[in-house]
Amino acid sequence: MISEPSRYYAVELHALPSRIGQVRRIVSAHLRQWHLDALVDHAVLGVTELLTNVHRHAQPDKRCTVEIELLLDRLTVSVRDHDPRIPQATPLDDVDYGDGSEDFEGLATSGRGLAIVGAVSDSWGVRPCGDDGKVVWFTLSAPPSAPPVEEHVHLVHVPPTERAYAEYDPFPVLAGHAG
Repeated sequence: MISEPSRYYAVELHALPSRIGQVRRIVSAHLRQWHLDALVDHAVLGVTELLTNVHRHAQPDKRCTVEIELLLDRLTVSVRDHDPRIPQATPLDDVDYGDGSEDFEGLATSGRGLAIVGAVSDSWGVRPCGDDGKVVWFTLSAPPSAPPVEEHVHLVHVPPTERAYAEYDPFPVLAGHAG
């Protein structure tokens, strides 16, 4: 039986708008590969907000690392940057525009990132890393999964002059069931 209670992926990047879109696609693809389709929308929205904060606010540079980790039934998404300043969440109804205006129609373009992360996640937080920056993270509960599928691989003998290959069994046996 193949069972992976934990999975991990990390990518380093400069938090520029074009790269943020690429990371969104990468996170989405990994979650689908891990059969966590139900978490894609919230994970992608959360990582977008965190990367946008790095793009807008991080000093001295925009370099960061995005990590996604599945540990049992909990997905953790984190972004580490090199700015030691700790961000503060602004409640959605207290967004300050700096010009005395009020946003009665929800048209604010900044100040909402961490509030959105908090709204779409189970939990979130900031872990200071001293002068090396910080990690901002959030968690999502993974839905119960279907029974793991056993994959049967048959090795095929091929003469040494040809390449060996593995043949995938298109009729896997569900774990716990005799085949």
